[in-house]
Amino acid sequence: MTTSTIRGETHAALITAPGSGQGKSMVTAALARLHRNAGRKVRVFKHGPDYLDPMVQEVASGEPVYQLHPWMTGEAECRWRLAEAARDADLILVEGSMGLFDGDPSSADLAILAELPALPVIDAWGMAQTFGAVAQGLANYHPDLAIHEVIANRVGSPGHGRLLAESMPAGLSLLGAIPRHEAMKIPDRHLGLVQAGELAGLDAQLDAAAEVLAEAGLGRLPARVTLEAAVPEPAPRLLEGMRIGVAKDDAFAFLYRANLDLLAQMGAKLSFFSPLADTTLPDCDALWLPGGYPELHAARLAANAPMLDALRTHHAAGKPMLAECGGLMACVEQLVDVDGVGHAMLGLLPGTARMAGKLTALGLQSLHTQRGELRGHTYHHSRLESDAVPLGRTRKLAGSEAEPVYRNGALVTSYFHGYFPSAPALTAAIFRGESFSV
Repeated sequence: MTTSTIRGETHAALITAPGSGQGKSMVTAALARLHRNAGRKVRVFKHGPDYLDPMVQEVASGEPVYQLHPWMTGEAECRWRLAEAARDADLILVEGSMGLFDGDPSSADLAILAELPALPVIDAWGMAQTFGAVAQGLANYHPDLAIHEVIANRVGSPGHGRLLAESMPAGLSLLGAIPRHEAMKIPDRHLGLVQAGELAGLDAQLDAAAEVLAEAGLGRLPARVTLEAAVPEPAPRLLEGMRIGVAKDDAFAFLYRANLDLLAQMGAKLSFFSPLADTTLPDCDALWLPGGYPELHAARLAANAPMLDALRTHHAAGKPMLAECGGLMACVEQLVDVDGVGHAMLGLLPGTARMAGKLTALGLQSLHTQRGELRGHTYHHSRLESDAVPLGRTRKLAGSEAEPVYRNGALVTSYFHGYFPSAPALTAAIFRGESFSV
């Protein structure tokens, strides 16, 4: 069989930083809004497993945002999504994760794989000529990574910006110096940025941030690149005719677009519902309770007795249910919030989910089964206290065992977040209620 290819040419850059907290998320969003407001079609992607940054980037660009990660989503999919976007986008921005060279694979690895130039955002607060040394270090660290320009963020004054520009070594230039400004600030909480839907006035703030960048000289497009990739094979129709109800509200919102796409491509009809606001479930054969912030809405969730009864009835009827992270926290007997208050949950898994006040698990993991290897990650600030015996455990990249995976009837639940396209057969088995061994 001959593999077809797609090819596109557009302006593109990977927006990165020396480390977390430098402001790259908001700079990426402001750049996307700046060029969108100029009449350009902008596509934004996010390196690595992240749900919250893409929510803001979708509002900024007005286009869907997908994750790119050479291990989790696969190298071939990274190339394909970028090449597909390049066919009609005027600009592609890829928001990196952590620092440029942090992690394995890092944001730099993705840029090298896709042949994208990296555009570092460097927090200039408290720096003058040392700024140039930091920029030079990033540019020279890996011979295969292209860095020609950098962005200074949180600059104190025009004079400060001139000092930074003068510090740049040969071969590097300062694209722009962004001043400290309220429009460039976005709130966060324990899992990252506050969800876009909870931010009142986000659109107006993004427009204001775009103006800040325009005044700082950041309206110029990055370099043009040519992107080419093989077109993937169509997903197998393993869920033909199935109806899947997907929880989606302020408590359950951690949904990869690629996961939803795969379910639909495999033949499933998706219906969305709110465990917080609705009292009945949509007509469905299976349910998906994704991650989110149930700990922030535990009292309201516990008070919605008709919805809890509907979910318990679904499970008692032997219908499949997948509950990930926040979904797991809703399935236990009790959820203890950050104030130490306990709230009665579904009781489909014995035990208590207790907020720990600190990060308890983080990292890339995979679930190995005879039906495929489901790749993904874990990231949570709660602990499960349960005497339930797990079906098995996920594995960290280093190979050691990690998150337990539980099965109770047709319920599959874990703190682990899976990237469904990495294992379509296993994903279909979970939503069909079929057995699998770990």
